Formats: sequence, C-alpha cells, structure tokens
Amino acid sequence: MVGLIGARAPGAGDLMHPGYEPDQIFLYRDRVDFRKSIDGLAAIVEMELGMNIFSSSLFVFTNRHRDKMKILYWSKNGFCLWYKRLEEEKFAWLKGVDSPSCAITQEELKWLLEGLDIWASRPHKSLIYRANI
Repeated sequence: MVGLIGARAPGAGDLMHPGYEPDQIFLYRDRVDFRKSIDGLAAIVEMELGMNIFSSSLFVFTNRHRDKMKILYWSKNGFCLWYKRLEEEKFAWLKGVDSPSCAITQEELKWLLEGLDIWASRPHKSLIYRANI
C-alpha cells in the first residue's frame, strides 16, 4: 500500500505521456489516411480545423476502418504521436456531428480507448405533462 496515499487517478495525459495534462481533447470527425504521420496530421489540425497545433491539446484521429487511432500533441520541445491498433472490434466514432471536430473529456477518451460508445449513452427523455382541468 506504500505510495497509494494521496494517489490520483491517471488522466488522459498520463496515458500518453506521464505528467502531461492536456487542456482539451479534440476528435477529428472524418476518417484519415493513416499513411499520414506528424506533419500530415498537424496540417489537418491547422488548415482544416483552424486550431493551434502547439497548444496543450490532444488531437485524435481514426482510419477508414475505425480499427486504428492516432493521437497527436505538442509536448514542450517536440511532437508526440500515440498509435493504437485494435486486433478485433472497431472504435466508436462521432455520430451526427456537423462540425469537423468534437471536444471530449479525458474520461470520455479513456472510455473510447476501452471500447465504449460514448455517443450511445443518452439521458432519460424529458416528460411533459398537462393537467386535465
């Protein structure tokens, strides 16, 4: 039990790079040709999303078959590119989103990496009642 007192749950940054805490996490809506590496993905972030690649954000991409994921981010003095390939199954991905990207939380990224469909969860539907007078 030594070392567990005061320990915190790892954030998304700890998954990628111990000690790195991203400000935001963005999923890119469209499928990406996974022959693209750092420069190609950085160009998508800057030109298509209009975002600053040097910010402290994670940018998440998937391929056409949704069985691979790349996460690009800038860390102090260079780019980091994280890659995950599923042997079976597919990653759940954006549904019904018109904008080219979608912000998610660190917890949602962890769920996505674990195989959960974060868009399938829906709140209870709202009920509207009228009094019959």
